[in-house]
Amino acid sequence: MEETEEDKKDEADYKRLHSFPLIRHSDMPEEMRVETMELCVTACEKHATNNESAAKMIKETMDKKFGSSWHVVIGEGFGFEITHEVKNLLYMFFGGSLAVCVWKCS
Repeated sequence: MEETEEDKKDEADYKRLHSFPLIRHSDMPEEMRVETMELCVTACEKHATNNESAAKMIKETMDKKFGSSWHVVIGEGFGFEITHEVKNLLYMFFGGSLAVCVWKCS
């Protein structure tokens, strides 16, 4: 089955429409949330085909910047139950269906 020009255009429009980060839940302070969100977007764009590398980049940067014990999950279609430190959680969507969860647990 061959993709038509209209199908390709629709897919491009969908990706463009959902290329902004959508924060689902966060209890981080404003400055930390903005820095973490920008880091997540940068990592997901840089490692668009490798979620493991993107997660590693985010974790290592968060450990250096905000202390150790950060955890990162990136993917599509997953569920989770976590325990985290207060004011150290960010759960967001990026690129339409890619979910990113960053939290600290010591």
